[in-house]
Amino acid sequence: MNYDELWQTVLVELEIQISRPNFLTWLKNSSFVQNKDGEILIALPNHFAKEWVEAKYHKFILGSLRTKDSSIKKVGYIVDRNIFKKESSPPAETVLAKAQPNKDQLSFLEEMKIDPESGLNPRYNVNSFVVGSNNELAYAASLAVIESVGKKYNPFFIYGGTGLGKTHLLQAIGNEIKNLSKGKIKIKYVSSEKFTNDVIWAIRNKRMEDVKKNYRTTDVLLIDDIQFIGGKEKTEEEFFHTFNTLYENNKQIVLSSDRPPRAIPILEERLRSRFEGGMIADITQPDYETRMAIIKVKLQEMNESLPDEVIILAAKKIQRNIRELEGAINKIIFYKNRKNNLFDIGQAEKIINELTEQSAINITPTQIIKTVASFHEISPADLTSKTRRKEIVEPRQITIYFLRELLNLSYPYIAEKIGKRDHTTAIYSYEKINRLIKKDQGFQQKIMIIKEMINKSNNL
Repeated sequence: MNYDELWQTVLVELEIQISRPNFLTWLKNSSFVQNKDGEILIALPNHFAKEWVEAKYHKFILGSLRTKDSSIKKVGYIVDRNIFKKESSPPAETVLAKAQPNKDQLSFLEEMKIDPESGLNPRYNVNSFVVGSNNELAYAASLAVIESVGKKYNPFFIYGGTGLGKTHLLQAIGNEIKNLSKGKIKIKYVSSEKFTNDVIWAIRNKRMEDVKKNYRTTDVLLIDDIQFIGGKEKTEEEFFHTFNTLYENNKQIVLSSDRPPRAIPILEERLRSRFEGGMIADITQPDYETRMAIIKVKLQEMNESLPDEVIILAAKKIQRNIRELEGAINKIIFYKNRKNNLFDIGQAEKIINELTEQSAINITPTQIIKTVASFHEISPADLTSKTRRKEIVEPRQITIYFLRELLNLSYPYIAEKIGKRDHTTAIYSYEKINRLIKKDQGFQQKIMIIKEMINKSNNL
């Protein structure tokens, strides 16, 4: 067995030991370089992959190699940016086609041009999607959809809060399918707002056949923020028939939302049941390690660098969503370059603090009560009433949680505000919701959605 074959054997073992998304992200594009006096050298495609493999998988790799060849004493890692050129699998080739400039050095704007036919932006691909525990299931299901279009996980429903990567994943699915099929599969990506506007235009101009032809003849339909069609009768009607036509013909449907189907208000039950009939995957807030990974990948894409202490500070302080994290890094890089690299941790901390300042002091108890009631489709009066109906108890406890968490109100005040109850009831409710958030990921997602709704209501 030569060393190339030996490394492939180690990779097979690693793929069994770790999750497939992590394997695809960090190790799939690795390769054996050399063996010099018992020191093995492995090539990885970028600096972050090198750091990640060294930190997470080095011990396993070294142990696996030594059991197969006792003469191996050490394993080292290098970065080879041309490694994708050596990879023969279609996904790597399609990423290379989009990621590398051609000989004519196309401008950035031309390279990032959105395809008017499909609505796809080529900057989004599966290899640039940072995989962590918060999105591992959604990522793995996306790969399955790409490999078996219309045959597995149909419909595929992704939900999660604002700025967590839903659009990236939808676009990446479309781009990978487009590239692998060499354009033979008809793909359409739209927001629910665009779909709604198309329906309105068709009704006004008596051109519904145009909308039907446009959407019902596609092979892959990707719709972002589907929750916004709820309550729009004509839009729901048209989408219901479009969904049925595509599904019955084994065409792939991928949808995203800020909440699971059961939590979308005023959505027709026939649509809700269809959304729940396929694969549902959530994307939650990224953990610290994933946030670190996102920052380093972002810096690599920008060909920029920041001191480790700045990266750590940003990853620790900006937790809510990826969009905020990337925005902070963009602003820090901008100021750093303006000052010709005369940029210290204090300045970075000031920028991060400005971006993460909470506007909770402007939120009122009434806003919280109204928002929680709206989410659960109940009356605000129910939350402050004496009723102990089952469907009211949990929303009331969530209201108490937010009154304490966001406004830091005293328990006696909260108890008085929520139906003149005893303050021990408020304490119990707050602690119960805290426990549920820690042990139930689905409930944590629900709380995050409501919190975003409260913050949005504050900005209106």
